[in-house]
Amino acid sequence: MVAFGKKLKERQIQEWQGYYINYKLMKKRVKQYAQQIESRSLDRRQVLKDFSRMLDSQIEKTVLFLLEQQGLLAGRLAKLGEEHNSPENQPDIAKISQLRESYREAGLDLLKLLYFVEINAIGLRKILKKFDKRFGYHFTDYYVKTRANHPYSQLQQVFKHVGIGAVVGAITRNLGDLQERQGSYLSIYDQPSLALQDPVIDSLKCAVDRLSHSTNFLSYLAQHALIMHEEMLPSPVEEQADDKRYHFNSLILNLANTFLYMVNTYIIVPTADDYSTSLGAAATVCGIVIGAMAVAQVFSSVYFSAWSNKSYFRPLVFSSIVLFLGNALYALAYDFNSIWILLIGRLFCGLGSARAVNRRYISDCVPLKIRMQASAGFVSASALGMACGPALAGLLQTKFKLFNLTFNQDTLPGWVMAIAWLLYLVWLWIAFKEPALEEDLVEEEAKAETTQNDTMEKGLKQPLLLTSERDEISVVEKEQDDEDDDGDGDCDVSEESAEDSRKPVNSIGAAYRLLTPSVKVQLLIYFMLKYAMEILLSESSVVTTYYFGWSTSSVAIFLACLGLTVLPVNIVVGSYISNMFQERQILLASEIVVLIGIVFSFNLFVPYSVPQYVVSGLIMFVSAEVLEGVNLSLLSRVMSSRLSRGTYNGGLLSTEAGTLARVVADATITLIGLMGERTLLNLTLIPSLLICVGSIIATCCTYNTLY
Repeated sequence: MVAFGKKLKERQIQEWQGYYINYKLMKKRVKQYAQQIESRSLDRRQVLKDFSRMLDSQIEKTVLFLLEQQGLLAGRLAKLGEEHNSPENQPDIAKISQLRESYREAGLDLLKLLYFVEINAIGLRKILKKFDKRFGYHFTDYYVKTRANHPYSQLQQVFKHVGIGAVVGAITRNLGDLQERQGSYLSIYDQPSLALQDPVIDSLKCAVDRLSHSTNFLSYLAQHALIMHEEMLPSPVEEQADDKRYHFNSLILNLANTFLYMVNTYIIVPTADDYSTSLGAAATVCGIVIGAMAVAQVFSSVYFSAWSNKSYFRPLVFSSIVLFLGNALYALAYDFNSIWILLIGRLFCGLGSARAVNRRYISDCVPLKIRMQASAGFVSASALGMACGPALAGLLQTKFKLFNLTFNQDTLPGWVMAIAWLLYLVWLWIAFKEPALEEDLVEEEAKAETTQNDTMEKGLKQPLLLTSERDEISVVEKEQDDEDDDGDGDCDVSEESAEDSRKPVNSIGAAYRLLTPSVKVQLLIYFMLKYAMEILLSESSVVTTYYFGWSTSSVAIFLACLGLTVLPVNIVVGSYISNMFQERQILLASEIVVLIGIVFSFNLFVPYSVPQYVVSGLIMFVSAEVLEGVNLSLLSRVMSSRLSRGTYNGGLLSTEAGTLARVVADATITLIGLMGERTLLNLTLIPSLLICVGSIIATCCTYNTLY
C-alpha cells in the first residue's frame, strides 16, 4: 500500500501542483520542530507561532488560486449564458448540442477544482492531526477556533467551499435546461425531483456532498453501522468495485442474522422479571438475565471478528447452532426450575453473536456502489428487530403443556427463537455462498499476469532493492515516529517502504494506542448513550409494574413503540437536521437533551405518573438515537485509517464500548435492586446522569477538533 504523502502527490493535477498545500514540507517541518524542542533551541510557544504562520501562508496560497479559478469559470459561464439565452439559439439543434458540450467541459473543469479543494482539505486535516499527535499541544483546537470563526476566515474556503455552490448551480441548471426536452417549462427549481440524465451533474453532486458532508436519510442511516473505510483520496476517474466476492442471497442471509439476533436480544425484556420471580429469584435479577447475553458478546465479538478473516460461512453456522442451544436452554429452565440454566442459556445466546461477521461481510464483500445501501440495511434490520422483539413477546400470551414441557409467556420466547434459528440454519446451509478470500483473489490475479508475461514473472522473483538499499531504508524507517498513523516518511524512499505502518492493527492494545483524545471522547459518548438506553429498556418491566401495575402486554407495546421511532427519527435527522447544522452542534445538543430526559425521569417531589415516565423515556431514547448516528459519523472520520480493516477495527471497538455499557448497566440494575424496587429508579439514573454530564464536559473540551 502506498503511503498517504505519495498518494497525495499522485492525485494532484500536474499543472496546479504549485498551488496545493505542501504536505510534505509541513511534515518535514514537524520533524524539525521535534529536534529543535529536544535541543531546546525553540520553545513550544515559538513552535506554535511559527507553524501557525506557515499554515496561514499555505492556506492563503491555495485559497487565492481557488478564487482565481472560480472567477475564470464564472466568466466562461457568463459567456455561455449569453449564448444560451439568445433567442436565435433556441430552434438550432446543432447550437444547443454545442452549448451542452461547452457546459459539460465547464462542469469537468469545476470537478477538477472540487478535487483540488478536497485534496487540500484532507491534507490539512492530516497535518493538523500529525502535529497534535507528535507534540500533544491540542493545536487543532486552537487553530480551528481562531481561524474558522474569524470573519475573514480563509479556512472556511477550504472546508466549506464557499462560492463553489453557485457555480455548480449554474452548470446544473443550464445542463438540465438543455436536455432533450429543451424549451419546456420544467427546471431544477420547479421540479427538484427531476432526474438530470448527465454523468457530469452526478459527479459534481457526489463531489460537493463529500466536501460539505451533506447527507440524506440513506447515507445517514448507513453511518450507524460504523462500517469503516480507509480514507481515500478523490479521483476524477471512477474506480470500478471488485464484486467477485459479492452474492446477493448471502447478503440477505447476513441481514437476516442481524434481524434475528436483535429480536433475540429484546424478546425477553418484557418477561425477564416474571421469569426470574417464577424461578425463585428477585425480579431485579432480570438485569443479570438480560445482561448475560452482553457479557458473552464482549468476548464473542473478538473471536468472530478474527474468524471472519478466514471464513464467513462457518462462523454464521456456529452462531446459529449456539443460539439454537441457548434459546432451548432458556426455555427449559422453567421446567428444570433452575435460574442457572436460564443464565447459561443467555450466555450461549451472547456467545453466538455474529454482528462482527455481519459488519465484516458488508465491509469486505459488498461492492462499493451498493455498500451504503447494505450498511443502511444492516441498521434497519437491527432497528426492526429491536421493535419486533418486544412486540412478539406481547403476542405470546398463552399457556399450555406438550410432552411435559411448559409453554407460557416466559418460555415461549425461547422456543420461538430456537425454532427461528433452526430454520435459519437450514436456509443458511442451502443458500449461503462462501466468498473467496482476498489472498486467493490476489494470488489468482498474480497468476494470470505471470502467465501472460514471462518477463513480469521474472521481475516478481527478483528482489526489488539491493541489500545496501534495504539497509538504507531500514535506517530511515527507524527514524520515523512509531505512532505515525499515516505511515509517511520524510523522503520518497521511506514513503514507499512504510507499508507495515499502514497495515491493520493486530491487538486491542495497538488499537488503543491509535486513539486520539477526540476518538476517546466519541467512544465515551457511545458508552454513555448505550448505558442510558439499557437502563431505560432493561428495568422497564420492573419499574412499570411497581409504579403503574402494567401487564406484560403493556410493557411490550411501550418498548415496541420506542423501537419504531428509530427509522422516522433518522429520516428527519438524515434528511433535514444534519444538512442544517454541523454534526458537532447536533452532537452537543443531543447530549444535552439526553441529560434533560434523564433528569425528568427521576421520581422526586411529585407522585410518579405514566405521562412523566413515557415522555421522559421517549425524550431519552429518541435523543440517544440521534446522538448515536451523529457520534458514529464523526467517529468514522476522526478514527485512524489503520482501524478501517482487520480484526481489531473501528466497528469492533465501538461494539465493545457499547456492549460493555450494557453489561455495566444490567449489573447496576441487579445490584441496586438488592436494596428494593422502591429505590431502583432513582439510584440507577444517578450513574446515567454523571456519565452524561462527564461526556458533555469532554465534548466541550474537544469541540474544535471535531471539524
